[in-house]
Amino acid sequence: APCNQQKSSRLVHRRVPVHETIISERVISSRPVREVALADAPKDIVDTAVGAGSFKTLAAALTAADLVATLKGDGPFTVFAPTDEAFAKLPAGTVDTLLKPENKAKLTEVLLLHVVPGEVYAADAVKLKDAKTAGGKTVNISTEGGVKVGTAKGMSNVVKTDIKASNGVIHVIDAVILPE
Repeated sequence: APCNQQKSSRLVHRRVPVHETIISERVISSRPVREVALADAPKDIVDTAVGAGSFKTLAAALTAADLVATLKGDGPFTVFAPTDEAFAKLPAGTVDTLLKPENKAKLTEVLLLHVVPGEVYAADAVKLKDAKTAGGKTVNISTEGGVKVGTAKGMSNVVKTDIKASNGVIHVIDAVILPE
């Protein structure tokens, strides 16, 4: 008997192995990637000092003297940064007097004694006897009894060195450098 073959258009379902890829995701921040990258980048001298938390008086003084923008600039700068305790050692009322608008020139003179153009790391600083500041004055550097920086009015101890910032380096000092 002849075989009737009908062609049908039915679909044949076959089991095909499925290859699964599992992607694991970990959220590290809710901020956009650009902000995360910027936050992880070294901060400039001002942001580094402010972030440390022990330079509030210095930050206020830089603001009063309109030096924040300068120290956020390209640099590079070396900053001998007096701590809040260093400012507290000044005679009573000195900081308040310097922060007054009419004393801006004097405040700027004092602050610029703490800024040296260029990056001077501790290893190089100890080889120097003095350094020319951003204000055009000279500060003395001594290695007798520890590293010290200052003027004839007094020397401050360098208590922490080589804090890297994106536009320079910070050395922490325990006294404010005063003009001669």
